[in-house]
Amino acid sequence: MSQKPFYVSTPIYYVNDKPHLGHAYTTVACDAKARFHRLRGEPTQFLTGTDEHGQKLERAAREAGMDPLAFCDMNSAKFRELWEKLDISYDDYIRTTEERHIRGVQELWRRVEAAGDIYLGAYAGWYAVRDEAFYTESELTEGPGGAKIAPSGAEVEWVEEPSYFFRLSKYAEPLLEHYEKNPNFVQPESRRNEVMSFVRSGLKDLSLSRTSFQWGIPVPGDESHVIYVWFDALSNYLTAPGFDENGVREGSPWPTDQHFIGKDILRFHAVYWPAFLLSAGVPLPGQVFSHGWWTVEGQKMSKSLGNAVDPHWLIEEYGVDAIRYFLLKEIPFGLDGDFSHGALIDRINSDLANDLGNLLYRTLNMVKRYREGRLERTPSGDSEAESAFCEFVADAAMKYERGMSATHFQNGLRAAWEVISCANKYIDSNAPWALAKEGEEDRLRSVLWHAVAAIRVVAAMISPVMPASAQKIAAQIGLAEDWANAPYSELMDMRRLPEELVTSIGAPLFPRIEDEAKEAIQEKVARRIAGGEEAAPQEDVKEEISFEEFQKMDLRAALVLEAEQIPKSKNLLKLTVSLGGETRTVVAGLAKHYAPEDLVDRKVILVANLAPAKLMGVESQGMVLAAEDGEHLLLAGVDETVTPGAPIR
Repeated sequence: MSQKPFYVSTPIYYVNDKPHLGHAYTTVACDAKARFHRLRGEPTQFLTGTDEHGQKLERAAREAGMDPLAFCDMNSAKFRELWEKLDISYDDYIRTTEERHIRGVQELWRRVEAAGDIYLGAYAGWYAVRDEAFYTESELTEGPGGAKIAPSGAEVEWVEEPSYFFRLSKYAEPLLEHYEKNPNFVQPESRRNEVMSFVRSGLKDLSLSRTSFQWGIPVPGDESHVIYVWFDALSNYLTAPGFDENGVREGSPWPTDQHFIGKDILRFHAVYWPAFLLSAGVPLPGQVFSHGWWTVEGQKMSKSLGNAVDPHWLIEEYGVDAIRYFLLKEIPFGLDGDFSHGALIDRINSDLANDLGNLLYRTLNMVKRYREGRLERTPSGDSEAESAFCEFVADAAMKYERGMSATHFQNGLRAAWEVISCANKYIDSNAPWALAKEGEEDRLRSVLWHAVAAIRVVAAMISPVMPASAQKIAAQIGLAEDWANAPYSELMDMRRLPEELVTSIGAPLFPRIEDEAKEAIQEKVARRIAGGEEAAPQEDVKEEISFEEFQKMDLRAALVLEAEQIPKSKNLLKLTVSLGGETRTVVAGLAKHYAPEDLVDRKVILVANLAPAKLMGVESQGMVLAAEDGEHLLLAGVDETVTPGAPIR
């Protein structure tokens, strides 16, 4: 009997908008987990895709002046494009507008209905179109103008219409029993406790259809209703591997071993989804793993603040593997984290350039210098130092496997860096340069062979997270292109390195980002936030905004009181500006265009409500506007008679 594939899935992403950092985070994590299981030689099924039905989508398509399916085609392609750039190795991509999905959803409905768990009634209550979710009065707060606001921040509207209902209340005890018997069903533990508390507080039957719009899957036998978008969307995990009137397809990887999701959709995956499956008599997934949210430079990521992080821009600026590494190393998977360009650059310089990159370069440089690039294992066997080195790496490999198996990516990567640190210390202790000088050829060969053997283990360990970098390392140390197809036990064992290899030194894997380049990146980031730039930088024409959105920008006349060069910066000036009743510090990238003394007493235009940002250790409390004319920046200003602090309309 063939082994059931390890089946892992991302949520399917809603196509009313373009992909952002949160989408990238979940997908990179899921990809790393799938690659880890493939590394261990396990058959693996990795599913992702797009959610393309619902009222929100229908409205978005109408506002764009497009047919809903054409709108879905356009936006689904954006996700595929980003996944290709991020080196995502999915096995299947499901769209909820596909026929295979529609058939499977309608069959699941029929089974739930046959179980007596669907009945016709009428719904009257609060509904958030943005979330495609129903909320009770007790969950709502009051927003501007008396609007009712859901916990997610979305506005709700009162809905009254006929609806089919699912007997969710019937499944409270079966769900609690399942959680108790399967303590790892919801992870991390804090989310499990949250889910159990929600279920214990009492479950109400769930509205399962809508009649007020048509962009969805028709209810079998009553096409005046469309199936609730979450019943539709959640079913993708079952319909993609094969589910129809004959049930789960033979040889299907179902049930899913892991659903990777954001915490905002935990209730749908950990309560509604297993309840639907229990009703339909379909085996439940193994685990729902909920990760946290990212803030950006300490602030919630939002369009209104203009600080949304465009993954395409990140890839262009830093490279794919650096982004993948940062996302999985910076915080334990499951917790919230903060995305900071400074922290990302520090990770690149410290972990990737100094630690990993330097180990590879120094080792291969010595192999080239002392052995003409050829690596050979001595027949004399390991000395005490090599035996201790191999044992340390074997222990680290076990830590790595435990971490990755438990979806603790940070622990897995930490184990890889323990090997890097140990290898660097081993080289320092055994000093190949001294061995070469003293003519100890056998010992020299052994030390270099063991150093490269450790690098091969590191390459295997990082390959799920940084696949392209692992492949480059393997090529430089002389391994075959299909090196990663070797048995997992061999890849994690230093002693199993091929006994003869021809190495080559390539370009640095991760060049350091020096202060001037770091500064230039920070300037770009600040400019993008000031302009609300979410689009990729290569786009000349920015996205159209409404007058209301433009009015959110507070532009003021400001008088420059002082200007000085920021130490260690070639681009940045520190300005002290007056807004009449207050003074502010503003960092401006003008040093190559203006002398500090030429700016004093000038009237400039300041973006006064820009979120503060630190540049080269100085907090900037706004941004001055300038025209970018080729390579020159020309300050925008106002008439000298304008009072500092006067609003710019």
